[in-house]
Amino acid sequence: MTELSHWIGRELVTSETLDTMQLTKMAATMDRPQAFESGDKLPAGWHWLFFNQLETQSKLGPDGHPKRGNFLPPVELPRRMWAGSRLHWHAPFIAGRTVTRTARVLDVTEKTGKSGAMIFVKVGYTYVEASGGGSGKLLLEEEHDIVYRDDPPRDDKTAPLAAKAPAALAFEREGAHLRKVTPDPVFLFRYSALSFNGHRIHYDYDYVRNVEGYPGLIVHGPLIATLALDFVEFDLAPGRNIERFSFRMKKPTFDYAPFHLHANANADGKSFAAWTSDNSGQVALDGEITLT
Repeated sequence: MTELSHWIGRELVTSETLDTMQLTKMAATMDRPQAFESGDKLPAGWHWLFFNQLETQSKLGPDGHPKRGNFLPPVELPRRMWAGSRLHWHAPFIAGRTVTRTARVLDVTEKTGKSGAMIFVKVGYTYVEASGGGSGKLLLEEEHDIVYRDDPPRDDKTAPLAAKAPAALAFEREGAHLRKVTPDPVFLFRYSALSFNGHRIHYDYDYVRNVEGYPGLIVHGPLIATLALDFVEFDLAPGRNIERFSFRMKKPTFDYAPFHLHANANADGKSFAAWTSDNSGQVALDGEITLT
């Protein structure tokens, strides 16, 4: 931990133009077909398609992510998952414009859970739209929690966990508003390609089952979060803007059975409790969305 704490304060700055064709491909993937043009507003969460680390093939780790020890600390625990985020939009992202993201390692902590040792890395992001000589316009402030865990105890005779949809689905918590999502490998592959995400847990069955011990392909954390935002922004509060979104990822969600988006409008009239249930009905993402 002493060595890893030296990464606190490390920064990485990336600039990218919000490409309209990439956004049009994302719209097709989300089943909301739209031909994006310069000047169009991005739906909430679509900024995660951009600013992803462009590492050469020889500098990737065995899990398909860039090797650690450059920007992110060299945590030795092999399994990496998104544990949650807190986002505050100040202005919308606009297609065709250039945005600079500054990433900064805010904290590195060690905890012990049921599965053993865990390392949490907190990363802060600021997104600023480029301007013609000024300081630029702040679009978004975001904090992102990454958790690293050890592989499950296994030996050569241990079979991978079985992928099995429940015979009868019972929700741990059911929302007043509900949408079913049916993931499949093509949906996950398309999102991986759009976000330049090489993490093998999203497309490599042999790896995810035999190395990491999961029963199926894992639905991306940012994709689940984007679907939750999409549910509120387009279905429940059309015409309004999302200002804040905070959530925790409690369980992984897999590709072998549908999962569900849930939402309840809060009494304040400007926010929703928003969560997802996994393939067995247990709460997977638990969050809150605030509107302007």
